[in-house]
Amino acid sequence: MEPAAGKPGFLRNLLTRLLLFGLFVVLVRFTYVITIAGESCNVGNFCFFSLPETLNVAIAGAGTGALAAHSSVAVATPELYASKDWINGVRFYSSVFQDLIAAGYLSPESKTLCVDTPTGRDVSALREIGVSDAVGISKKASKPLVKSGDSRRIPFGNNSFDFVFSGDGALEKSPNPSLFAAEIARTLKPEGFAAFHVKAKDTYSSNSFVDLFKFCCKVVKVNDIEGFDSSMPHIREIVVKKEGYGIGGDSDSDGKCSVPGYKQELVKNAEPLIEEEPLKPWITLKRNVKNIKYLPSMVDISFKNRYVYVDVGARSYGSSIGSWFRKQYPKQNKTFHVYAIEADKTFHQEYGLKKGITLLPYAAWVRNESLVFEINNDPGEKVKAKGRGMGRIQPLQSAGEVVDGEVEKIQGFDFADWLKNTVSKNDFVVMKMDVEGTEFDLIPRLFETGAICLVDEIFLECHYNRWQRCCPGQRSPKYEKTYDQCLELFTSLRQSGVLVHQWW
Repeated sequence: MEPAAGKPGFLRNLLTRLLLFGLFVVLVRFTYVITIAGESCNVGNFCFFSLPETLNVAIAGAGTGALAAHSSVAVATPELYASKDWINGVRFYSSVFQDLIAAGYLSPESKTLCVDTPTGRDVSALREIGVSDAVGISKKASKPLVKSGDSRRIPFGNNSFDFVFSGDGALEKSPNPSLFAAEIARTLKPEGFAAFHVKAKDTYSSNSFVDLFKFCCKVVKVNDIEGFDSSMPHIREIVVKKEGYGIGGDSDSDGKCSVPGYKQELVKNAEPLIEEEPLKPWITLKRNVKNIKYLPSMVDISFKNRYVYVDVGARSYGSSIGSWFRKQYPKQNKTFHVYAIEADKTFHQEYGLKKGITLLPYAAWVRNESLVFEINNDPGEKVKAKGRGMGRIQPLQSAGEVVDGEVEKIQGFDFADWLKNTVSKNDFVVMKMDVEGTEFDLIPRLFETGAICLVDEIFLECHYNRWQRCCPGQRSPKYEKTYDQCLELFTSLRQSGVLVHQWW
């Protein structure tokens, strides 16, 4: 009987082939990463294994002048690396990083990430001064220093880096600064440091930056330095230290808030209030618009997550959204989302055709309840073809008296509560309020709930028994408040640090 010798030979051949196939895969992967992708094995976990950081490759026969290549330095040198801009940039960042090393925020052993760095000059500078474990990310890769990656979704795990750097004003250019900040905080190790180069010069933008990182980090250094090119001639360097998550809060436990001091300072630069009651308010207040000092004309609003315009009592699209806000308000090239709050159904249909606008077809009020909506014109005021008279609201149970005008039942909603659930302190919020006297209810409610701290700028029309255009010497019977009471409302807002403007 012949021995069964074929089976062991078959298994031996199978194992040999599997081993050779695995070796082939490793070699292909290694070749791709080093020669095609342009990465090194000690950065970003691109290879199946890492080369020793001290490994040098010498060219045989070169003697003492042998060419040595460190594993983390690219062998090829593109023409870009010899340009004046490149050299000046690398020298600038080398000086910046050496100062950060001297201050204890960075070390040669720090695993470092540079975010949104199109050229990689900062990465090159880090490696030149001895911070070898450094890599950059940008939307478009620039091998071998920068790999492809989005700052809003950094392609590294949690707590990966000891130090993160963001230069060239990348944070303020981001379409979503809050997500940018959150990703840096996620990838930064506890007790790690992150440094930013931004254009923030005014206190508003500086504090807006700080607000982005309150949930995780503490500012440990703010320094103004001179830049190296015309794109950023003056730079504010801000260094933060990661201390944890959820260490900042929006308001006190009772829901109230106090307007920050840096916002209160802006009120001092606002146009003066009109203290004497105008005899022709429809002229005086309209002219006053030319004197308004808009917030974006005074400060940089870049470090905000979203940009929101809330029109309370919007009426038609052309009343203020189309005719004023979209044409005249200085937006610093930011895209604002508009919320139009209008209870009068006469105007609802046209908003369905407008992009970037969310219509709330209800009445802004102090709680969620049914209301009476009264349409009434001033004596002698003609009803325009497009729309009708201004609408006033009041609770359903208190609307017992007969009124001379149209009356209908509508739904009111808690405006302050809605605002707190719709925007955050990291948003830039502009509000226009024209609510036919209800401002004396809504403004106190905004303070009571703390929602007032979410608003950066208010354009308020205060309704009082003003002199009538139609009937000289007669006041409007529609409103009980006086001009002095309106002036008191504006004054109290400004004294509380709210940048409010008189509207008409």
